[in-house]
Amino acid sequence: MATEAQGEEGGLVFHPMDQFIVKPLFGDGPVGLFTITNVTLWMALTVIAVMALLVLGTAKRATIPGRMQSIGELAYGFIYKMVEDVAGKDAVGFFPYIMTLFMFIVFANFLGLLPMSFTTTSHFAVTVVLALLVFFTVTIVGFVKNGSAFLGLFWVKSAPLALRPVLAVIEIISYFVRPVSHSIRLAGNLMAGHAVIKVFAGFAAIALVSPLSVVAITAMYGLEVLVSFIQAYVFTILTCVYLKDALHPSH
Repeated sequence: MATEAQGEEGGLVFHPMDQFIVKPLFGDGPVGLFTITNVTLWMALTVIAVMALLVLGTAKRATIPGRMQSIGELAYGFIYKMVEDVAGKDAVGFFPYIMTLFMFIVFANFLGLLPMSFTTTSHFAVTVVLALLVFFTVTIVGFVKNGSAFLGLFWVKSAPLALRPVLAVIEIISYFVRPVSHSIRLAGNLMAGHAVIKVFAGFAAIALVSPLSVVAITAMYGLEVLVSFIQAYVFTILTCVYLKDALHPSH
């Protein structure tokens, strides 16, 4: 996952952020609007992996499920229960969208742990789009279902009357900050973890610290496996929380 190079003075040089550079998949030209890049490749592989699990893995619908069918059914039940418990039974209609969102993020995160891979969810261009889709979906659903009553989300009736305008301003700001925090949390955690792994990998070229570096890489890799799932879970459960606010806006 890391590369090492010797500098002009014989020192060890490595660049932990190089792994996040978007590059054309064919040739070395500039990246344009329709250029097929490493991001394109790994996002396509993510979609293929999700389809392989959920479509091909459950095609037979065996009474005694195999491994792929078991994983697919486990993921289905896990997300369905999350939607029902967090957002309520009337949010079950949004289950396909939330399930797709979770599976895409978790597979993108896990595929990014493969050697020589590219972590698409470490890029804000990807996570911001996902967060904005959630933001606009929730906002549109809130107004369509509740009309002007959706604005009750920003008016805290349980607070003293004198404080309600101040709290309303705070609520509005926090609402519009949602896509920012939603996207930065996912991309930032993955980028930081992968950068740390590459730093430790760079020190593996030094004989004296190589054993410690290998131990550190192993520990960080195990932590990143956990973070990859947790961040997908957090992104999805926050989506459910925002959806609950849209369906039941009154405080």
